Amino acid sequence: MNLHEYQGKEILNSFGVRIQRGIVVNTPAEAVAAAKKLTEDTGTGWHVIKAQVHAGGRGKGGGVKLAKNLQEVESISNDILGMMLITPQTSAEGKLVNQVLICEDVYYPGDSEPDEYYMSVLLNRATGKNMIMYSTEGGMDIETVAEETPHLIFTEEIDALLGIMPFQARKVAFNLGLSGVAFKEMTKFVTNLYKAYIGSDSAMFEVSLDENALYRHKDYAEMRDLREENPIEVEAKAAGLNYVDLDGNVGCMVNGAGLAMGTMDLIKESGGEPANFLDVGGTADAERVEKAFGIILKDSNVKAILVNIFGGIVRCDRVAQGVVDAYKSMGDKITVPIICRLQGTNAKEAKQLIDNSGMEIISATEFQEAADKVQEVLEAS
Repeated sequence: MNLHEYQGKEILNSFGVRIQRGIVVNTPAEAVAAAKKLTEDTGTGWHVIKAQVHAGGRGKGGGVKLAKNLQEVESISNDILGMMLITPQTSAEGKLVNQVLICEDVYYPGDSEPDEYYMSVLLNRATGKNMIMYSTEGGMDIETVAEETPHLIFTEEIDALLGIMPFQARKVAFNLGLSGVAFKEMTKFVTNLYKAYIGSDSAMFEVSLDENALYRHKDYAEMRDLREENPIEVEAKAAGLNYVDLDGNVGCMVNGAGLAMGTMDLIKESGGEPANFLDVGGTADAERVEKAFGIILKDSNVKAILVNIFGGIVRCDRVAQGVVDAYKSMGDKITVPIICRLQGTNAKEAKQLIDNSGMEIISATEFQEAADKVQEVLEAS
């Protein structure tokens, strides 16, 4: 589950991590009130206005700006709220900005020029250990740093059983070239940041939580902003379907994630492109199949649907009956060919049921047979 910046900062703050203080608002008038409140609480004279969308690179897209007075707070907030923000991590259409974060200005005058660093905590799947990734090159795309100056990116791997050790926090501060008070503050910051990563069951801090662990964090689950998510994926999730929207022309309905991946390869081999990943799970009755068809057909790019079910726990003939019943129920709503491959328990009976149904459903038994029939309907469309 992705987080907005202000939500990530709330979680960080709860673990003792020092953050840039701010107030999230929905209107320019609220932005001015928030700026006044921040000045009162922090003494900040300038304010940073930040668009809150689930995408990185907001500054380069015009979604992060500095306001030097209250008039600029109002005008900049008015410009950003409601805009379609386009960044390297959004579609060409961009993302609608529904709210902005009014932050204190952290570049206050001091004895020396301020420095900006990059730091993230994530899982290194190659080693099975959590990893702190950090760099002196903050304020720019970490991908660019990795490509052009990889020697400026440091990593520190943490043993999951031991947790972060004091010497590791000190090593991070040392590699960042810090000394004195800054050194001590950084070691504290790194230690608390890692504790926040573990304590919140994050997938990557500060923007992503492990959705499988949300049952342990009811308060975090309430942070979900459905406006930022694909509406079809939201609908599928509410129906208990595992669905991911893709850009292809062949819809998939499969039981089991592994078979779904194989089905996507099958579609590619047949000359098509998968339009989605859809795992219906262990059951495929008429109601569930009808819901799956309806969700797939919301994508206007779909030219055919491939149903690929392995009947282990669920019998193929029951799935076939579900497909036939769903087809009858949906009637004219089904506007593309359906290829149905059923293999496993009662596969022969399932094929006979589909072939004798009178419905325009193309049956298949073998993988290659299904691929050939997908290719045929694509060439005919």
